[in-house]
Amino acid sequence: MKELRAIVDAFERARAEGQAAVLATVVKVTGSAYRRAGARMLVTADGQTAGAVSGGCLERDMLDQASRVLQSNQARVITYDSTSDADVVWGFGLGCNGIVEVLVEPVSHDGKHDPLAFLADCLHHRQAGVLATVFAVDERTAVRIGQRAMLSGRWPATHDIGERDLAEAVLGDARATLEGGGSRVRTYETAAGRVDVFIEAIQPPTPLVVFGAGPDAIPLVHFAKQLGWHVTLVDRRPGYATRVRFPSADGLIVCRPEEVLDRVAIEPRTVAALMTHNYLHDLELLKRLLPTPLRYIGILGPKPRMRKLLDDIRATGQRLSEESLGRLYGPIGLDIGAETPEEIALAVVAEISAVVTGRRGGASRHREGSLHEPSEAAEPIRVSGQRQGQVCCGTAETHAGA
Repeated sequence: MKELRAIVDAFERARAEGQAAVLATVVKVTGSAYRRAGARMLVTADGQTAGAVSGGCLERDMLDQASRVLQSNQARVITYDSTSDADVVWGFGLGCNGIVEVLVEPVSHDGKHDPLAFLADCLHHRQAGVLATVFAVDERTAVRIGQRAMLSGRWPATHDIGERDLAEAVLGDARATLEGGGSRVRTYETAAGRVDVFIEAIQPPTPLVVFGAGPDAIPLVHFAKQLGWHVTLVDRRPGYATRVRFPSADGLIVCRPEEVLDRVAIEPRTVAALMTHNYLHDLELLKRLLPTPLRYIGILGPKPRMRKLLDDIRATGQRLSEESLGRLYGPIGLDIGAETPEEIALAVVAEISAVVTGRRGGASRHREGSLHEPSEAAEPIRVSGQRQGQVCCGTAETHAGA
């Protein structure tokens, strides 16, 4: 999310200065690559950039491609193939053994179908959204590369896709994705030919609530903000929960544990870290937080302390479901031998990241298969409709090296 914010901010600056800009988006990855589909890079007319589509090896070529797109004002898809023996000849030299397809398109600020305005709205209002982008077409169709559909909790469904039946099918898949599906590539078989669409789930910044404003909370807030998370710091002591100590926190709330549900916004995407160093405060917080839809509750301290907390809660007659206990992580953080506040903070953000992405948090060398989940493979989706006239839809190029 931090990278996406940088791209949106860079585009706003370019717009204010009257500069044209080009957006490069990874729309499909086959095999291994440094970045997944959805990685972005903005290039302005004066050569300024924000974001990245690789680990640094493709960005130089992206500048050249952006210049061509600015001149032609036409979207194109560039394919980088590092499975080719010509990889070294092209000068990328990655050896990632993958194929990366990048949509490079001119961007404006026309509002209704502007992808960056849509992404900015999702970020600003912390709303999930879906951006469905056409990146490959049969030249017989009336659909063009770069056409898209988009929707979010705030943004009504809209599209500029040139075939009505296809647009309805894409919007149907986009709605399903908004309800819980992950990003994927869909192939649609229309009467006029095949169309490939990257249906991207846009996730807002992870909302983290840190309970406790002790010294160990300072690096945790800092690390979380470096990842682009939305961080709220909660403590009962006004002298601790201050802007001087937590300059990057999005919110500072001073309240007692008994008041948290009235003062702190909690939703199913919210994660929480309990670091109060006070047993009675942790007890009151857990009583109130365990029944909420928090997807992660991490608590600082050893296992015997956590077991006693749960026993004391049960002694009050409160029932603790298996589902709520499954969202409780104690001791908090991955097992990396952390001792210092900075090491503990690193362990905590790593564990939360693993939970949010559905990973176990182990060493990558023990993972079976690809580090990045492969795109969903599926048979083409057939879309009814009449055959359209032939339209020039864009340009596709292939480069070795990805």
